[in-house]
Amino acid sequence: MVPLVPLSFGCGWTSAGGYGIGMNQNLLFAAGLGLMPPWKVVDSGLKQEGEGAKHLYVDIDLESGARMPCPRCGQACALYDHEIKTWRHLNFWQHATVPSARVPRIKCDEHGVLQVGVPWARPGSGFTLMFEAFAMAMAREMPVSALARLMGEHDTRIWRIVRHYVAQAHREQDWSTVRDVGIDDTATRKGHRYATVAVEVDRTGRRPARMLFMTAERTATSVGEFVSAMPAHGAKPGQVQMVAIDMSAACQKGVAEHLPSAQVVFDRFHVMKLAGEALDEVRRQLQREGANLKGGMWALRGNEARLCPEQVEVRRQLCARHKELGRAMALREDLQETWEWLGALSAEIHLRQWCSWAMRSRLEPFKKLARTIRQHWKGILAFFPHRITSAAIESINSIIQTARRRARGFRNFENLKAISYWMAGRLDIRVPSAFTHPI
Repeated sequence: MVPLVPLSFGCGWTSAGGYGIGMNQNLLFAAGLGLMPPWKVVDSGLKQEGEGAKHLYVDIDLESGARMPCPRCGQACALYDHEIKTWRHLNFWQHATVPSARVPRIKCDEHGVLQVGVPWARPGSGFTLMFEAFAMAMAREMPVSALARLMGEHDTRIWRIVRHYVAQAHREQDWSTVRDVGIDDTATRKGHRYATVAVEVDRTGRRPARMLFMTAERTATSVGEFVSAMPAHGAKPGQVQMVAIDMSAACQKGVAEHLPSAQVVFDRFHVMKLAGEALDEVRRQLQREGANLKGGMWALRGNEARLCPEQVEVRRQLCARHKELGRAMALREDLQETWEWLGALSAEIHLRQWCSWAMRSRLEPFKKLARTIRQHWKGILAFFPHRITSAAIESINSIIQTARRRARGFRNFENLKAISYWMAGRLDIRVPSAFTHPI
């Protein structure tokens, strides 16, 4: 057994016969950590405690007689005292790597005794910058729980890294060019738990959607929270020209109160969702009356182009056999053509004719839908000429649901919000001294 002698200041061990790595390797570790004078690696080696796996220690110290700049004024100052601190670094070979250093405090003539930072880690973090950069890059691509197992850390510590850098990048995000937004809700947990999401919509379709804001409520005040956050990002409520929303009363009230100058666009997909629900209600009514509609639930939903040949045949047979289903299907498909017209005038004529037909159809679900459309007439036709939809919101929602699955077991909403911003917010995250380009 090789005797190991503890260093007087560090958490590492110097070897008396073989575990120590040597001076050349010390220089290698110094280069790997990006150390510059007066910092230097004074010792490194492998340490094993009991039956556990070995870990690599890297002891760092200041050169003799070094003076450090004051964190406030930059004046070179004498060292006052020190405290031994350790950090977790990326593995070297298969071993966990733990740098340790005597982190000094300086005594400034003007500002007194102050703590000095280290170049390889941010203040208050138990990880090196390289470790955090790797964690951030991987957190965007895999579940945090799996990442924690991979890196040999508790997932709570990884979540702290993610929340820190995401919050920092989100605070610095510029919203000054935002003109059109979409506001919608998304599920966060089972049991009808929802959050409100605001997304930047590019009417030209040239830029991908960007998630701007997320809050853990689905009320009118949620829109107010988004508007209240705008000034901190260089934006004003008056710059928002169009808002794509669904027909929920809470969302309409929130936009009316907090974005009164914006043109409301009721999303076509939500209108067609209502039409699908009306068709479904007709089908359920027929079933309650004793009709045999076996296989009809999925065959009657969605567009025919997305159905398999067997479902298409079931749809046609059911619509031919039951006149109510035939009328309901014809109404749904005819309503869909509203958004295919080139201009608002043609679309309005078509929609008026559709509402008249629906009111004469003797199908109460579609008569109700016609009344709903008339109540939201202006917002539905505001789709023209810019053709703003919440398709961007739906794409962001799918990313959020992916993030939700990756964050399975997330302990609080802040974790879900952080990973959603990271995956869907187009954040510019930089870890100082670790990467020269954004992650």
